[in-house]
Amino acid sequence: MRLMFDEVGSNKLKSLLLLSVFIFLIGVLGAVFGVIYGSAYLGLGVAVAVSTVYSLIGFYSGDRLVLGISGAKPVTRQEHPYLYHTLEGLAIAAGIPVPNAYVIEDSALNAFATGRDPRHASIAVTTGLLKVMNRQELEGVVAHEMSHIKNYDVRFMMLTVVLVGIVTLLSDMLLRTFLWGGKGRKREGNQATVALILVGLALAVLTPLIGELIKLAISRRREFLADANAAVLTRYPPGLANALGKIARDPDPLVDTANKATAHLFISTPFRKSKGFFASLFSTHPPISERMKRLEEM
Repeated sequence: MRLMFDEVGSNKLKSLLLLSVFIFLIGVLGAVFGVIYGSAYLGLGVAVAVSTVYSLIGFYSGDRLVLGISGAKPVTRQEHPYLYHTLEGLAIAAGIPVPNAYVIEDSALNAFATGRDPRHASIAVTTGLLKVMNRQELEGVVAHEMSHIKNYDVRFMMLTVVLVGIVTLLSDMLLRTFLWGGKGRKREGNQATVALILVGLALAVLTPLIGELIKLAISRRREFLADANAAVLTRYPPGLANALGKIARDPDPLVDTANKATAHLFISTPFRKSKGFFASLFSTHPPISERMKRLEEM
């Protein structure tokens, strides 16, 4: 039997280490940008200011934006009593407030959670998932999303997406500076200038890719963690394992309103499945077969 709580602690530590790489990348980009214009401290200050503003916007408005983009509609207890009872029971088991219930009109089998904390959280499920899942399977899916809320995964992932955006923005600004020049750029020391330009260009080109890979790695680790916690909440790992099996066999997994910005929030990738090394490298989710295997070992 897998030592589940050891895995939970390991995933949390690794995720924090990965997030710290983002902070390092933002600092390096800000410092390089500042050196070009005469002051590394100025560059760091700008990077911190931009990061703070973007983070606050994502923190307070990210959940409403995600629900709107996804076409999720709030539902009442009378409309979906089965879903409401499941949410209430698992919220009591998890020791958190009952999340708001949303439904997405789509035949694909999927669900996601959003919100900055358990008191401002929502869980959205597709109509396709409600039609296909039995009670134990729906409990497994909802428990997975409830675990994301309880562990503050959604806040963590929203922050990660914001940081990727900041890294991309700073990289783009740096690249444009090299392409179009800047009045304040230091030009003394020809060799030093050339070396700085080469380093800056490498950072500008590679940093967004590195940032995206880190975001995807964090997302995949969080899925394993949520699966483990869902098994604890329901006391029945086969429920979620069977639900994942049905999701894997879904002939049309595409969620029409999903996009690259929201894909990592869903319980399974909301796009049509593709194979190959690069497809797996840039996937927001670990293979469902691996997730099912871990659940069956618990």
